[in-house]
Amino acid sequence: MYCTQEDLTKRFGEQELIDITDHDNASVINVDVLSMAIEDASAEMDGYIGRALPLPLLTIPKVLLPLACDITRYKLYDDQPTEQVIKRYDYAIDFLKSVAKGTVSLGVSSLGESTESNDLAEMQSGGSVFARDVSKGFI
Repeated sequence: MYCTQEDLTKRFGEQELIDITDHDNASVINVDVLSMAIEDASAEMDGYIGRALPLPLLTIPKVLLPLACDITRYKLYDDQPTEQVIKRYDYAIDFLKSVAKGTVSLGVSSLGESTESNDLAEMQSGGSVFARDVSKGFI
């Protein structure tokens, strides 16, 4: 799974999750409905990611969390998603299509492990400007 109930609550608020999962008017998040939507979203994401990388991923890239939340939210709205929900879903799918085509990298190796960059900033010092031995009598 690429997201959890806690992730969705942090992003969209408990009340919205109650509104879109509580089909029995119990005024609580329906965990079964939410879990099914999370599973469906994860399966949809795997369909795209699996074209580029072997599944399951050993490390879940952070970039997938907001995408998973947006896809799950879209699935919970059933037949009446708002324009914002549709727009965020469309962006998530477009991003995943780019991953499948190989035009966007998730930052993991073909083995599904996080890759480490060797292209890091390096700082070098030219020495102290105000050292006693170079100040020529000032200090």
